Amino acid sequence: MKKLILVFVIVCSLCYYFFGAKKDKPVFIVGMECDYAPNNWEEKRPSDSNMPLINHEGFYAEGYDLQIAKLVADELGYNLKVKKIGWNDLIDSLLNREIDAIFSGMLDTDVRREKIAFTDTYEISRTEYAVVVNTGSKYANAKTFRDLYGIKMIGQRGTNLDSCIDQIPGAIHETPTETVSEMLTSLIKGKVDGIIINYDTGESYCHTYKNLRLIRFPEGEGFVLGFNGICAGLRKKDKVLLERINKVLDGLPKKQRQRIMDRTLARVWENQ
Repeated sequence: MKKLILVFVIVCSLCYYFFGAKKDKPVFIVGMECDYAPNNWEEKRPSDSNMPLINHEGFYAEGYDLQIAKLVADELGYNLKVKKIGWNDLIDSLLNREIDAIFSGMLDTDVRREKIAFTDTYEISRTEYAVVVNTGSKYANAKTFRDLYGIKMIGQRGTNLDSCIDQIPGAIHETPTETVSEMLTSLIKGKVDGIIINYDTGESYCHTYKNLRLIRFPEGEGFVLGFNGICAGLRKKDKVLLERINKVLDGLPKKQRQRIMDRTLARVWENQ
């Protein structure tokens, strides 16, 4: 009888370890736009790297932001959940405690720092903005801002991708779109001459759409950016969580970040 009881206890312990432990982990809900490849996008089929969206049944989050969030959650012992949230609603969702953090390619601008706190950056290298135009455009061979005089441009509402348009002398600033996808579509369909995007994302776009050209400006002659880079956003009161996430990010070497991005880019191109 004692042996049977011992076996029963061991079996129960193993069942708890394999099936109950995850349920006991604190839930960590992150919000992301899911419309900004390679940082974040949504897919219709599950894979070994994406995650289901808890508020968009049948769809899955994928991207560099997601992979960093997964790594952070694993290191901190959290059960990660992902919500799809429109770009301009992310900060309000965080402040209203609908999510615990923002992992959505968000830059730590001074305006946003007035409302929320930011972790250290988790991108591979410093953020650099470039301009994307169609290859047949008269601006395709531009090398400086002067060469872009008169260009018709569109950005995403509430982002630096929109506000930085005004740094180009003579640029015609069109009414911004709600999403990056709409911004990109306007360019591809010829409704505008160009868009601003971070360099890494621009490379991905030009790889996918062969009729697009990326214009990179010489150091010191491009856009003036008032931020450090892409960070996770947290509530200002969550100081302990901020320290813990920064500790994880500090232990994430550039080579590992690059490997994560390389796998993510491969995923983007695979889905095209």
